[in-house]
Amino acid sequence: MGAMNAETTHGYWVHDLSPFLIRFSEDFGLRYYSLAYIAGFAVAYVLFRVYHRTGRSSLDPARMEGLFLALILGVLLGGRIGFMLLYDFGELVRNPLRLFAVWEGGMSSHGGFAGVALAVWIATRRMGVDLWHVGDLVASAAPAGLLFGRIANFINGELWGKPAEAPWAVLFPAAPLDRSAAYVYVAEWGYHANPRHPSQLYAAFLEGLVLLAIMQCRFWYSGRSRPSGQLVGEFLCAYAVLRVIGEVFREPDASPVLGLSRGTAYSLVALVLGALIIFLARARRLPGGPAEA
Repeated sequence: MGAMNAETTHGYWVHDLSPFLIRFSEDFGLRYYSLAYIAGFAVAYVLFRVYHRTGRSSLDPARMEGLFLALILGVLLGGRIGFMLLYDFGELVRNPLRLFAVWEGGMSSHGGFAGVALAVWIATRRMGVDLWHVGDLVASAAPAGLLFGRIANFINGELWGKPAEAPWAVLFPAAPLDRSAAYVYVAEWGYHANPRHPSQLYAAFLEGLVLLAIMQCRFWYSGRSRPSGQLVGEFLCAYAVLRVIGEVFREPDASPVLGLSRGTAYSLVALVLGALIIFLARARRLPGGPAEA
């Protein structure tokens, strides 16, 4: 299709949100993306306190603090390293110092999962608590971070969706122009742009709200006979399915893998891994309640 409308009136919302809540200079300030991490960990911490008070967790507040320090490092390091390895490996090889350029953005949810898994393994060995029990606790709360993170992606105007003609489509200033799809002239920018799916908000709903509801229902209502570690596998499987659905609307931000977007390809790996963890958890038949310290 050609241009839908060459006039300045197009009817689509023009993305003009600032990534900063408070801005001190052009590139320095308090970003919504930073607040998303803080909010995600805050919700998880509250849930962990509730789990402990209701007898669903063996982690007392003192040990929670050590665990959360490990989780924060795991998310940040795993997310950044995972992004460079999975989405920008060529640049990492050319300039390894780009790994530390965190102010430029670039975090991978799949890499974050790997970082969290390593952090939980190290923390539980040091604390002497059951790895899979703690893994279930983390898996039940993790979608809160995904929810806030995807909202921050939308505020930042990144990870936009594919061109769309839906009434709720959004014009993102940094998105490239695809002349094979519908586009309009944006007077305030002085150039044409494609209305695009706000796929970040779709992901916030699917990977955030829906997945959080699923995991909380499974945590509270699956019964204490649930094998320890099963929630970890269920989280990976559910995330993979919901991420693949969201990828239908998201513009690929890297070259495909076997004809699939990288988000889809990596999610299929997570799906297989999750299914394997569920199988092993059920084979062990370890109780799903609090582990002994």
